[in-house]
Amino acid sequence: MKINKNINIPFCIIIIFLLAACANIGRPDGGPFDELPPVMLKSSPKLNETNVNKKKISIEFDEYIKLENASEKVVLSPPQTKQPTLSTIGKKIVIELNDSIVPNTTYTIDFGDAIVDNNEGNALEQFTFAFSTGDIIDTMEVSGTVLNASDLEPKKGMLVGLYSNLSDTAFTKTKMERIGRTDSRGQFRIKGIKPGKYKIYALLDNDQNYMFSQKSEELAYLDSLIIPSSFTDTRYDTTWIDTLTIDTIIESKYTHYIPDNIILKAFQEEYKIQSLLKTDRANKEKFTLFFNTKADSLPEIKGLNFNEENALIIEPSMNNDTIMYWIKDSTLYNIDTLRLAVTYITKDSLLADIRKTDTINAITKKLFVKKEKKKKKDEKDSVEVKHLKIETPCFSGVFDGYKDGYITVEHPLESFDRKSIRLQMKKDTILTEVPFNFEQDKRNIRQYNIIANWEESQNYVFTVDSGTVKSIYGITNKGIKAEFKIRPIKDYGMIVLHISGLDGQPAFAEILNTSDKPIRKVNVVNNTAEFNYIPAGKYYFRLCIDKNGDGEWTTGDYEKKIQPEEVFYYNGMIELKAMWTIDQDWNLRQVPANKQKPLDITKQKPEEKKKVNRTRTYQ
Repeated sequence: MKINKNINIPFCIIIIFLLAACANIGRPDGGPFDELPPVMLKSSPKLNETNVNKKKISIEFDEYIKLENASEKVVLSPPQTKQPTLSTIGKKIVIELNDSIVPNTTYTIDFGDAIVDNNEGNALEQFTFAFSTGDIIDTMEVSGTVLNASDLEPKKGMLVGLYSNLSDTAFTKTKMERIGRTDSRGQFRIKGIKPGKYKIYALLDNDQNYMFSQKSEELAYLDSLIIPSSFTDTRYDTTWIDTLTIDTIIESKYTHYIPDNIILKAFQEEYKIQSLLKTDRANKEKFTLFFNTKADSLPEIKGLNFNEENALIIEPSMNNDTIMYWIKDSTLYNIDTLRLAVTYITKDSLLADIRKTDTINAITKKLFVKKEKKKKKDEKDSVEVKHLKIETPCFSGVFDGYKDGYITVEHPLESFDRKSIRLQMKKDTILTEVPFNFEQDKRNIRQYNIIANWEESQNYVFTVDSGTVKSIYGITNKGIKAEFKIRPIKDYGMIVLHISGLDGQPAFAEILNTSDKPIRKVNVVNNTAEFNYIPAGKYYFRLCIDKNGDGEWTTGDYEKKIQPEEVFYYNGMIELKAMWTIDQDWNLRQVPANKQKPLDITKQKPEEKKKVNRTRTYQ
């Protein structure tokens, strides 16, 4: 083979490397990631244009966009009876109004953060489009927070509206004039307001008519008037070189609209009209009536195929909404169907008290009985003896000595032998009798309380001899022996709250666990709430100004202009250690209501802003 000696070897090597590089297709870097929200380029009508009479609005942006959760986030004011039609076409949003146009009115379309770019999901925050059908654009705005009145949870998705009509009936007869909607923090903002005086309301608008027309709707209102105003304020924005080094502090002027700290506390009125939901007769000895709501009194019972006089023992629930009737006479409880008339207090269409009678049948449920196995020749018949069940839920393991003990029985009792029920202290193997009171509970007829002077760290034995407790059905008990120990004082601590801001009003305080559940409730005495015998742990606190003195939080009534009872949260967590006593001052009015409840026990968490998606697809 003949070699051409004129070939330039270095040049060939360069060519080979270039060809190899071309054969390997590299991944382009795609440029910097898009972290900017969409920018509005133009619109028809123009932003803040006046004398507009068109019902179709088109807004164009600098990139492809989409609307997220438009039904929740986008609010058009004044409210529309016929909902507008919203659509996205490429880089445009098109809004078509389906209601007639109101003259001399500022229209605002508050998008919140619903507008996001199509690729990275960057949101255009707090974007509001406005125009006017008259000569003037109204620019005032107000803002604040809606909380649940009973536990200060942020209320998401509630309408908040203004009325220039200051009559109390405006809220129940006419639509809101200007509206906003609360976000996940319970925060709202209402724009496009004329100067003037207004009443403000919040509403969970079930029927979407923008007024309080159903008792089932949650509502909130302020007793005072809202007067929007504004002033020029200064904002300071900081730019950073890195996470530790400030680059520049920029001072800028802006229009500050007030009030911007409105607090509305939402509640639902006691609206339910009592009705009998159902009757249950799970076994022949009793039947139960279930009502839809609590009642101040028990219903009247009249037997239609039996004589009810002295035949029933009544066991009501605490609120009289579930009532159990024990049938004493075997000749009655062996009747499969008991017919009876139930008369109770309800209300007519004008909410006046009336008596209503329902006729019901209490039918015994047929229980499935297993087929008996054939007996063997040498197998004797056995008779199952039924015993009265007695439960001792608190007499096992370790028991808190500041409480009273109790037992529960399966059926109402006819009798018991008090001498057969004993409480003894156990030291080593020696048992010493302990005096105690044995009393039927005032609320629960099948609960009996054991009241004793418990000694810490001591072991106890609670016993009941067999056959000494007898039910109304003649059934007696098996013998019971329960051993337990009283928790030592060294396991407890004490928290004392010194409260200011009550102004002499009655109140109760609750200590809460980390799930916002109350574990103890005490009355506030001389501006002090004492929580004794508290196990070591982390705790939170809630206080209710108990205006009616019933020991419970009470809701409001709009017609009677009664606000719900005021609730406060201690703005922090207290960690208690065993053998500690913590004295803590608590000024109820120091922290605004919307900042009181600790986030750790707040169930309605604020929604996190969407993070930029840094994954790209390359073609």
